[in-house]
Amino acid sequence: MATTKSPRSRETAPGDGAPPAEGAAPTPRRMLLRLLRPHRAGLTAVLAFQIVGSLAGLAPLIAVVELGRILLGPGPADHGAAWTAVWIGVAGLAVRVALATAAGGVAHLVDGRLALSLRRRLARDLGRVPLGWFSRHSSGEIKGVVQNDVDQLHYLIAHTPVEATAAIVVPVASLAYLVWVDWRLTLVALIPVVLGLLLRRMLMTPARQEQGREMGQAMGRVGAAAVEFVEGIAVVKTFGGGRSAHRRYRRASEDFADFFLGYVAGSGGLASLAALVLSPPFVLLVVLTGGAALIGAGSLPPADLLPFLLLSVALTTPVAALAHGMDNIHAAERSAERIHAMLAVPPLPEPSRPAEPRGDRVEFRDVFFSYEPGRPVLRGVGLVLEPGTTTALVGPSGSGKSTLAQLLPRFHDPDAGAVLIGGADVRDIPAQRLYRAVSFVFQDVRLLRASVADNIALAVPEALPEDIVRVAQAAGIHDRIITLPKGYDSVVGDDIRLSGGEAQRLSIARALLVDAPVLVLDEAMAFADVKTEAEIRAALNALRRGRTQLVIAHRLETVTRADRIAVLDEGRVVEIGDYRELLERDGRFAEMWRVGHTRTEKGPHW
Repeated sequence: MATTKSPRSRETAPGDGAPPAEGAAPTPRRMLLRLLRPHRAGLTAVLAFQIVGSLAGLAPLIAVVELGRILLGPGPADHGAAWTAVWIGVAGLAVRVALATAAGGVAHLVDGRLALSLRRRLARDLGRVPLGWFSRHSSGEIKGVVQNDVDQLHYLIAHTPVEATAAIVVPVASLAYLVWVDWRLTLVALIPVVLGLLLRRMLMTPARQEQGREMGQAMGRVGAAAVEFVEGIAVVKTFGGGRSAHRRYRRASEDFADFFLGYVAGSGGLASLAALVLSPPFVLLVVLTGGAALIGAGSLPPADLLPFLLLSVALTTPVAALAHGMDNIHAAERSAERIHAMLAVPPLPEPSRPAEPRGDRVEFRDVFFSYEPGRPVLRGVGLVLEPGTTTALVGPSGSGKSTLAQLLPRFHDPDAGAVLIGGADVRDIPAQRLYRAVSFVFQDVRLLRASVADNIALAVPEALPEDIVRVAQAAGIHDRIITLPKGYDSVVGDDIRLSGGEAQRLSIARALLVDAPVLVLDEAMAFADVKTEAEIRAALNALRRGRTQLVIAHRLETVTRADRIAVLDEGRVVEIGDYRELLERDGRFAEMWRVGHTRTEKGPHW
């Protein structure tokens, strides 16, 4: 049978962050600019406010300088000129305050809009990617992008434009004024600036930038380790693995600490020297030395030293802010790179010619699938699930049971072959229609911090209260819910803490409410005790009329009641039949059955 994919015309919904089809990959700087492009108008307004405000902010200093020159100059003071200088300084200060407030307000407004738009885009695009993608990426990694990397852009938007603009405008305007007063002493005042810029430049080598990227990755690993440690603490403590789990988290933290100490040690000396050179005492010492020499030589009036004492500090103070702004830019570029990568995850392809299932017959037709090239998980699986029947998948760990089950709700697409429902390839069924045809219950239950009723009605928000109660009763969770103080209005995580079995029954109630004709159960009974399992199984059996079920079987009860059993081994179906037929064949299933009976009285667990 052919294993190549049939030609299929598909349309991929382009995400805003999708990479270009041709040409070189965009640089981190281009990725950042692409994210900021929709907010150019607001950022331009911030720059305009800050430029004018920075210039106005020099007016009080220059007014003080001119007032000193008027009062200290030879002859009687010009009181009119003195008052003019005073009022110019006051006006400049008022304009500075008003425009600085406006610039900061607009910058934070733009920052809020950018964060909102990015998180909406991430939520929208992540909602389009194949569900199997989430099994390969930790919650800590996803949270790091959606929360931390978006937050990292805050400093670039809300603070860097204000600080960087001042760092450019103030020195340039101050320099122009000082050159007008005396160009020779201006050159002297520039000595700390030049030294500081050279030292800062030495701190911004490509190697240092690469270390910065590595530090971001190390922080992400620590965050992922922390999230996974907290989420799994109950399990590891139950099985006595608390020390080993804590050891893994501690190792990740210590690795980051070692890297950070090395990162700081490599730049600590230069950073301290740059801070010293740019400090006000050092600047004033240089200016006073040069000014004293010029005054002693009779080539500089003593009053002309005053502007240099006031404005020379303005030449150097913004340099540190500019360097800090560059750090923010580099950090934002690294965040933009990670955000762009997540926005560029290919969405689940939507069909160009939607197909409608005709019936509930499920067929896996010569299916091949691999997570990594050259390492196939499924190798030409052929399997048919007739309407209204229960098919159990059994096999050793790693045989491909969960992978095969996940292809049905289209967590992944097969590399070759096809999965069909009612004669329609699942790749040709629109996603919303597919999820009305297939519901699924897995061992790893995810509940929202919402009411119990809302969790059950997640896929059917318009469901009536009586329908929610009906499926909760069928799933065996109703009696537990009505004992809660708020009943179905109790909020999961706040008013109620559910056990594993209770969460699983809530998940089954959710799937039953969808009332899809095809149901996938992967370890759905993992957290259920004997009594609870019997209740859930009875409910499912009562409701299974006309429903096609695919069950990953781990217990004797599931296998014996299944209409058919498919045995998977190394990605292939090696046996198919009912419980008694497979035992009589004395093949792979019978071998696993005998081994299972020697391990547990309940039957084999696979």
